[in-house]
Amino acid sequence: MIWFRQNGFLGAFLVALGVGTLGSLLFLWMAKSGFTEASGQFDENASELNRLQRLAVFPNVTNLRKMKTQADDYAAELNKAKEQLKKPVLPIPVLAPNEFQARLRQTMAAVAEKARANRVKLPGNFYLGFEEFAAALPDTAAAPLLGQELAQAELLVNALIDARVDGITAFKRVTAAEPRGAATLSPTPAPAAGPRKPPGGAAAAAPLIERNVVDLTFVSNPGSARRALNQITTAGEQFYVLRTLHVLNEKDKGPPREGEPATADAPAPSAPSAAPAASLAAGKTALHFVVGTERIQTSARVEMLRFNF
Repeated sequence: MIWFRQNGFLGAFLVALGVGTLGSLLFLWMAKSGFTEASGQFDENASELNRLQRLAVFPNVTNLRKMKTQADDYAAELNKAKEQLKKPVLPIPVLAPNEFQARLRQTMAAVAEKARANRVKLPGNFYLGFEEFAAALPDTAAAPLLGQELAQAELLVNALIDARVDGITAFKRVTAAEPRGAATLSPTPAPAAGPRKPPGGAAAAAPLIERNVVDLTFVSNPGSARRALNQITTAGEQFYVLRTLHVLNEKDKGPPREGEPATADAPAPSAPSAAPAASLAAGKTALHFVVGTERIQTSARVEMLRFNF
């Protein structure tokens, strides 16, 4: 006790050192206990995993029932999605070749009358891209599909007319023989490995997605072009896809500035009263809009989809 009283600082240091050593030993013991417990749990899980991996696969009635339920639910959701996709597609009518030609003439008459009522100019000899069938009958097998394509084209032209465009300058169907660019919706899959079918076997399955392609060009103001494109992309009767879009302004230069200072060769005012007269004339000048009044030419490639499921 006398030594601790004489060396207070050293005594306090030794006491603190002893307490710290005991605390360190306590924490070390707790960490070793936690490590031992975690290591044992890991070894147990690893052993269980190895046991499950070495087990032979065997059927289980409960798991089989769950798998069948999940497969049925997936099939139901898939069929529901297919029905939702098929809703915005016009049906394929049952038409004979002469009936298709008659419907083409009726459609052209209705479109021409509607365009005349809305003051929309149509190109000369306009047949919605079906010029080759104006005087010739299509094949019997192709008549129903052509009837569907005719209805799709009519709906597309009506969207332009309802948007009050100034005129339709081009409307051309892109047939299967013509190149359609790099866009391909349904590429042909590679043949799967297995026995080859004989050449005289069943016909190849139709692709899930088929399309009818139209190249169109129309002239309008920016507001009408915006309405036309919105009506095409949001049409509820038919699934349209705008594959390409090109917009050309009729004015390749900006509007001239107004109120610029007079040029050097302009005559100077001869009287002081000319300035008030000029300001009065400027005040009476009407406002001129810089943008929104020009005409634009819009060219688009529209794909009209058909789902085969």
